[in-house]
Amino acid sequence: MYARVGLLLRALPLLLWGGLDAQLSQRVGQELRREAEAFLEKYGYLSEPAPSSPASTRFSNAIREFQWVSQLPMSGMLDAATLRQMTQPRCGVADTDSQVAWTKRVSALFTGRRAKMRRKKRFARQGNKWYKRHLSYRLVNWPQHLPEPAVRGAVRAAFQLWSNVSALEFWEAPATGPADIRLTFFQGDHNDGLSNAFDGPGKPQGGSGAIQLPGKLLTDFEAWDPHRLQGRRPETRGPKYCHSSFDAITVDGQHRLYIFQGNQFWEVTADGNVSEPHPLQKRWAGLPPHIEAAAVSLEDGDFYFFKGSRCWRFQGPKPVWGSPQLCRAGGLPPHPDAALYFPPLSRLILFKGARYYVLARGGLQVEPYYPRGLQDWGGVPEEVSGALPRPDGSIIFFRDDRYWRLDQARLRATPLGRWATELPWMGCWHANSGGTLF
Repeated sequence: MYARVGLLLRALPLLLWGGLDAQLSQRVGQELRREAEAFLEKYGYLSEPAPSSPASTRFSNAIREFQWVSQLPMSGMLDAATLRQMTQPRCGVADTDSQVAWTKRVSALFTGRRAKMRRKKRFARQGNKWYKRHLSYRLVNWPQHLPEPAVRGAVRAAFQLWSNVSALEFWEAPATGPADIRLTFFQGDHNDGLSNAFDGPGKPQGGSGAIQLPGKLLTDFEAWDPHRLQGRRPETRGPKYCHSSFDAITVDGQHRLYIFQGNQFWEVTADGNVSEPHPLQKRWAGLPPHIEAAAVSLEDGDFYFFKGSRCWRFQGPKPVWGSPQLCRAGGLPPHPDAALYFPPLSRLILFKGARYYVLARGGLQVEPYYPRGLQDWGGVPEEVSGALPRPDGSIIFFRDDRYWRLDQARLRATPLGRWATELPWMGCWHANSGGTLF
């Protein structure tokens, strides 16, 4: 799609001011039409062709519908204003609501019925609505090239603008509580279909999050910068996960961390020295990106990975089972939040929502009398994103950018702060720099 936007942008001055000979003009026009057709198909304006409908008529009708939705003159022609509108930043979801309104308008014209029709804004209706005026939000992560305070300030200012023109009031929720809105920056597939993936600069910039309603998903590829006109953008420093979040985390018997994000992972030594990102497939062949939980057995050193309803076990780089196993056969939950090897029991433990599951030794069978509620863990929050045993006997739990420390003697978890700025062994500090954050 980046190529499409680039082609349209390059062609606009030529369309506006001329300067093309006849042969080149024809070739550029054909290219523009192909790219425009791809755009219209992606956002739902062009459907499967009907046998009796000529291609030119279908294309002209689709252009006319897009112009109506965009509040442009409905010429049905691929003119400069229409091309310019196609290059504008937009949500990655099809304009289904506006297309329904267009269909009703056309029906009204043919039937002679008068109907009050309004052009609807482009947004993804999820079927939920708020029944309150005081709304909380949480910033789950932020773009890797921006400092957290700048992003929080920009989000706060944006919600204030919304509040200024509505009856709504917004406040940032604490890390330990629920939130009405969760803002998350994503790259690639975000569980909204591969056709709506956030795949690079100039592509769809956001979409409503159906899996965390009424959340909001934003692309992490764009050069988001609240001070773009006030100087150079700060350079990205340190590993990516330090500036956003991770998919999973675990530790081996040598206290070496393995931190997973997307199709990469980092190794962090006990003193906080972090490696370059490594491809998952190079170390563990067949392991998919965006794993949801990981743990290392401190008995035999085997790696366990979990994603969806599938489980993997590796001894070094070799799969133990030959192929991924279905976790539900042993009573494990799909899409676990985190996995932990718990030294006092010599067992793997999975966390999902408000419950935890203890696995039998060496297998994927849930022990009798489990799952149980998280209240057993004395203050560990729901939906944790990772858990680690520490050399001092404590357990560290992560959620978003926060962390908790569980004292096993008292079975009490204490919320402490932000892991990227307070835990030097996470690899987000310069080595031997006295605690300077990357």
